[in-house]
Amino acid sequence: MKELWGRKVLKKEIEHIEQAERQSQKLVTMQDVNEKTIQCLRCGQIHNKNTVQLANRHYFCPACIQLGRVDTSHEFYHLPEPNPVKRTVNFAWEGQLTEGQQAVSNDLLESVKKGESRMIWAVTGAGKTEMLFETIHYSLERGFRVGIASPRVDVCLELFPRIQAVFPEEPTILLHGKMEEQYRYNKLVVCTTHQLLRFFQAFDVLIIDEVDAFPFVDNELLQYGVGQAIKQTSSLVYLTATPTKELTKKTAQNKLKTSILPARYHRRVLPVPKLKWCSKWHEKIKKGNSPRTLVTKIRTLVTKNDVLIFCPSISLMEKLKEAVEKHFPEVPLACVHSQDPERLEKVLKMRNKEYRILLTSTILERGVTFDGVSVIVLGANHDVFATSALVQIAGRVDRRKEYTAGEVWFLHDGCTKAMKEAIKQIKKMNTLGIERGLIDEM
Repeated sequence: MKELWGRKVLKKEIEHIEQAERQSQKLVTMQDVNEKTIQCLRCGQIHNKNTVQLANRHYFCPACIQLGRVDTSHEFYHLPEPNPVKRTVNFAWEGQLTEGQQAVSNDLLESVKKGESRMIWAVTGAGKTEMLFETIHYSLERGFRVGIASPRVDVCLELFPRIQAVFPEEPTILLHGKMEEQYRYNKLVVCTTHQLLRFFQAFDVLIIDEVDAFPFVDNELLQYGVGQAIKQTSSLVYLTATPTKELTKKTAQNKLKTSILPARYHRRVLPVPKLKWCSKWHEKIKKGNSPRTLVTKIRTLVTKNDVLIFCPSISLMEKLKEAVEKHFPEVPLACVHSQDPERLEKVLKMRNKEYRILLTSTILERGVTFDGVSVIVLGANHDVFATSALVQIAGRVDRRKEYTAGEVWFLHDGCTKAMKEAIKQIKKMNTLGIERGLIDEM
């Protein structure tokens, strides 16, 4: 019954149910908070009983129903995670960490040895994944169970083969909502944060990548899942380039150990976004026109690099694509967004230089790397572009070792607090990197 170790799942999710009925622990799915409210013990959400009562007088949870309906007529099946057993684990990474990366890796390893939590605040493109390898190797050899979770499926899909390559003999599983593979027990798990709702006191070490990203940020349901998935004595690791106010507050109050890496491995400053006034950009696009400022900027940038153009909405982006094509009829371009069935194919084509211009929603703000790109944020003053989004978008530029003179431009018709804060944060990291001797000024 290994499939139930460290899990808390419904009967219909179990393959060998007869054996599970005999051997597993049964846990209640929901509990009364008071006479009027009830709490789901999978996602932690509290509901008014009147709104979640079924015809058979049982109660259900609508908050996590996409994982299969939880109601009071069912039970969770669970078996405790076994005690760790030391073993030898093949570690196939032959890379070299920079001085800054090694310092963070050492901090993280020390935290795991002490069973404490830590935030790694590293700029975009700093090589966060590589800084995890030594700690993951140590943890697996101690017999620990290790989870690496991200709010974004794209990030999980990119992480999984990289982790497999470093631990080639280690059975590893990738869990997300669209997976077709049958669940099996492994000591090393890569998953979306939603999948953590099916674990219970499973992980000795749990790493949350892109902790500031939607849908994890400010999501009580997913954060409850994290709390349920870790053992009572464990290490919780947060990875981010743009920490939330809650995490920075905990750091300031010495409630959370934090390692900051303000520079990329190639030792160049982060590209600082430049501001450019773009009058009535919204109205012009709605009328089917491309703002002159945008066309001029594309024409300049595309002589050196490919160009990523971030747009505030899908409808505007599709109109803009038609308008831009009129000005650049011989330049291969496309647009992409989260609902695009050809999304992965288009991203691959951009990587392969089959497109020179790619218009995108915020879906490509993180978790993707292109060689030789410049970035334009059109309508950077739009509400959709929060500070963290703008920092991440700027971080798409100059990620590789070879310098390509990539630029970041915020086109706007009214400077916002988010734009100013994003530029301030990037400049702060550059200053810190220079002070620590991690940046060679160009």
